[in-house]
Amino acid sequence: MKLIVGNWKMNPKNSLEAENLFQEIKKEVGSVKNKEIVICPPFIYLSNLQSISTEQVDSLQLGAQNCFWEEKGAFTGEISPVQLKNLGVKYVILGHSERRQYLRETDEIIAKKLKAVLEARLLPILCIGETKEEREAEKTADVLRFQLENSLQNLSLDIHHLTSLIIAYEPVWAIGSGDFCPPDEALSNFLFIKKQLIKIFSSFAKSQRINPAEKIRILYGGSVDSKNAKDYIDVGFDGLLIGGASLRAGEFIKIVKICAM
Repeated sequence: MKLIVGNWKMNPKNSLEAENLFQEIKKEVGSVKNKEIVICPPFIYLSNLQSISTEQVDSLQLGAQNCFWEEKGAFTGEISPVQLKNLGVKYVILGHSERRQYLRETDEIIAKKLKAVLEARLLPILCIGETKEEREAEKTADVLRFQLENSLQNLSLDIHHLTSLIIAYEPVWAIGSGDFCPPDEALSNFLFIKKQLIKIFSSFAKSQRINPAEKIRILYGGSVDSKNAKDYIDVGFDGLLIGGASLRAGEFIKIVKICAM
């Protein structure tokens, strides 16, 4: 089942707009088959949207844009995976490039959050990707390998936890720029990520006779719109992580329906 995720980031400006946008999307995606759609609004809208989604179709879920790595405690301004789960949230975005860039989140911090989210039995969407400078210097493979290894190598969880992991390949240079990654280049990086996952979990595979990498879904994100969305699905991605286009109900719904064809 393909996964289509809308990341609203720090939008919209009030709860009424958030509720109207969510309602409009909910109304149109109910008839879409074989797709799971996730909306990740700002924290302050989650409760209201959860009350709206009590009558939701099974294909529409709520996600969070971030979380902390502890269950509770004196961590002013933070929200724990357990609190999100109790609110009805199912997915959590981790390691988005904007948090890496503006809030200086390191792979070590992201690794702690990832472990906490998996232990809470939520579904983490781990974002990785290269900057424009790294791409031009032909360092994309090194960046992706480094981010994956540092985020994943210390996980010591069971097969259920590990196969709940989702990777979002988001080339930083493409996010919000309108300059999307060519599908053939994205495919090359998709295959590289898959190979790295197999390598990272190889020791686990020997003891369990199954490699979690075989079931880990990989999404594409970065200037996705209704014109290019299907291209990424066609080359093999398991879904999409959509930013700006998810704030335009008509465009987001169009993407969902195109990917269902």
